Amino acid sequence: MIQTVLVGFGFSATTFHLPFLNELDLYEVTGVVSSRPEDVRRELPDVDVFGTLEDALSSEATLFVITTPSDLHKEMIRICLAAGKDVLVEKPAFLTTAEGEVLRTLEQNSPGIVNVFQNRRMDGDFLTVKSLLEERQVGEWKVFESRFDRFRPHVRDRWRENAGPGAGILFDLGSHLIDQALVLFGVPERVQADVMVQREGGQSDDGFMITLLYGEKRVYLRSNPFIAGEAPRFELHGTEGSFIKYGLDPQEAALRNGTITADVLETGTLTREESSAVAIETGRYLDFYRELAASYVSRRPLVPLTDALLTTRVIELARASSEEQKTMAF
Repeated sequence: MIQTVLVGFGFSATTFHLPFLNELDLYEVTGVVSSRPEDVRRELPDVDVFGTLEDALSSEATLFVITTPSDLHKEMIRICLAAGKDVLVEKPAFLTTAEGEVLRTLEQNSPGIVNVFQNRRMDGDFLTVKSLLEERQVGEWKVFESRFDRFRPHVRDRWRENAGPGAGILFDLGSHLIDQALVLFGVPERVQADVMVQREGGQSDDGFMITLLYGEKRVYLRSNPFIAGEAPRFELHGTEGSFIKYGLDPQEAALRNGTITADVLETGTLTREESSAVAIETGRYLDFYRELAASYVSRRPLVPLTDALLTTRVIELARASSEEQKTMAF
């Protein structure tokens, strides 16, 4: 059993991590780092509550799950690796590729290993797209579009939307969409992007349109806060047909409602000579945590820092492309 400490006890920790850590007997949550111990003790009365990460490192826990704001990740990973601890860190793992290179060197010289929390690799619709590509159901792919739109036209007072390092939708949802694209298609040849602040009073980017160029093939990654109607989540187009899927993977909604099981049957549409419904695979966040546990035993990261370096590089190139209004070579 992996003795685990949650670093931070906000929405991410209580919604995306704690339910699975409690569900699987592979983990035991033995501590929480939080400035609000009363919140922790209401939900976890028997665990130790630490005021600082440094205090928690003296415990016997071997795994530290970092769920704090993004600008704190790099230093917290460094502290954990220096203490020989394993890490699971929320995306983005760091804010620049320079930070990532430093951490990768530290990891190579530490007994600890780092996994990046890219749970959306286990979204059911993403797994379905992956299978369709492997089976060449649309022939040779030519265009792929991945969107994560929402209707949030008003700025909220929270760190992700305020000014400051690590804020903005590109680091947030963009990290997921970019990671998924890299898993499917590998490193692009070039990156072209428009990164936007469109909401009144916006202090950080709230929308983006990124194009990844693979020769004549194109990947479009998009997010915008002014989409009130339903838009396709995924589109895949190729020489023999198209696949389109609407709606978000239901696992997050289930977690918000207090269950780890999303009892929702989803379908997409595959159009070749005629259209047919395609059953969407069941999402597997629970399996992601099982595979994470195995990675800490085998000492081979499931989502390593090298993957995070590629994602961060795309983010850097997207910002540069938007600012300079030109296509950037990878």
